[in-house]
Amino acid sequence: MKKKKEEITKSLAINSKDVGSAEVQIGLLSDKIEKLSDHFKKFKKDKHSAMGLNKSVNRRKKLLAYLKRKNPESYNKVLKQLNLRK
Repeated sequence: MKKKKEEITKSLAINSKDVGSAEVQIGLLSDKIEKLSDHFKKFKKDKHSAMGLNKSVNRRKKLLAYLKRKNPESYNKVLKQLNLRK
C-alpha cells in the first residue's frame, strides 16, 4: 500500500517534494475509490464504507473542478493519466 501511494505521488507530483498538490490528492482519492469499489463487490451492505466512498467521490469531484478552473493543462494531464472521463 505504501509503495502504491509513493508511485502515485511520484507520477503526479509537480516537483520532487510535492505531496499535497491537487493533482496528487486526486490520484490518491482515485486509488481509494477503486479499492472501496472492489470492497463493495464482496460486501454490498456495508453502509459505513459506503458513506466513506461517497465522501471520497465528492472530494475528488471538487478537486477536479478546482483544477479545471485554475490549471486546465494539468487537469487534462490528470484525466489522461488516471483514465477518468473517457
